[in-house]
Amino acid sequence: MENAKAEFAKRLHKALETAGIPAKPAVLEREFNQRYWGKPITLYGVRRWLRGESFPAHDKILCLAEWLGIEPSVLRYGDGVVVRVREKRKRWDEGIGYQEREIFELFLKLPVPQRKVAREVIVALARANGIVPSGV
Repeated sequence: MENAKAEFAKRLHKALETAGIPAKPAVLEREFNQRYWGKPITLYGVRRWLRGESFPAHDKILCLAEWLGIEPSVLRYGDGVVVRVREKRKRWDEGIGYQEREIFELFLKLPVPQRKVAREVIVALARANGIVPSGV
């Protein structure tokens, strides 16, 4: 968790630098509080963000991200998560043809008990072919 806080602090410093804003607690406190409509953040709280000692709450992340022109998820979690999600989605989209999509649509229209049977058949076929499904 401490490493995650330190990584957040690095991303915050970089976002401030990119936006041309000095990464100084007094500057960040003043500018942030002018944009945030909730309870103002203290100088001590901002200093803890910049030192990697704490994370802002979600609503504060959203305010920071909008102000600094960065995606909230990138500010909070970094580019790596976004890239991995996109790669996984791309792999899924590229691996499925129109026939498979039709089957998935039909599957979703089945009543729940019949979906369970279809799932069990697919899992049995996967096991018979040496494919061990995870989480099954």
